[in-house]
Amino acid sequence: MTERTEQYNRIKAALADKQMTSKSLAEKIGKSENTVSRWVANRIQPSIPQLYEVAKILNVDVRELLVSTSKI
Repeated sequence: MTERTEQYNRIKAALADKQMTSKSLAEKIGKSENTVSRWVANRIQPSIPQLYEVAKILNVDVRELLVSTSKI
């Protein structure tokens, strides 16, 4: 049986769009590379203040970092 990871954030996609690594993001926000890696992999989720900080560093609207819950 394979474990399915739910997608809650789009940090990985935003990093790719900005051509930035999780290591460089970790350095800019003062978190460990391991923590940011787990955010990117959706194993853990950043707090709301952390998500705002990530959005600021990536120069994106914080809403772009969240997976939509609406069914279009």
